[in-house]
Amino acid sequence: MLTNCMAVAGQSTDTTGRGKGKYALIRDPEDFQMGVYDKPLPCFGCGIGWFSFLFGFLCPPMWFYATILYFGNHYRKDPRERAGLGASAIAALVCSVTSLIIGVILVLRYLYF
Repeated sequence: MLTNCMAVAGQSTDTTGRGKGKYALIRDPEDFQMGVYDKPLPCFGCGIGWFSFLFGFLCPPMWFYATILYFGNHYRKDPRERAGLGASAIAALVCSVTSLIIGVILVLRYLYF
């Protein structure tokens, strides 16, 4: 008979000491290993990137700190950090361009008026 030679999905292939049709326990349910995404993110659960983005409105150097982390590939440790770090990098760019434009306007105003 061909079905006796084939391994049935979910059943043990070890024939010693096991009755026909009994399942073998692959892993102990109490020996649960946490996955990468099961751990909560640091900084109150929203991650370093989003925390830096939100806190950057009070202290803009936090955006530049997150930009350094973004370009340093910090998000490879946890891919969930990538969006927040990217948002902080964009905020740092907007802050830099805005500061540069305001600085140029103030210098030109001082020189010509």
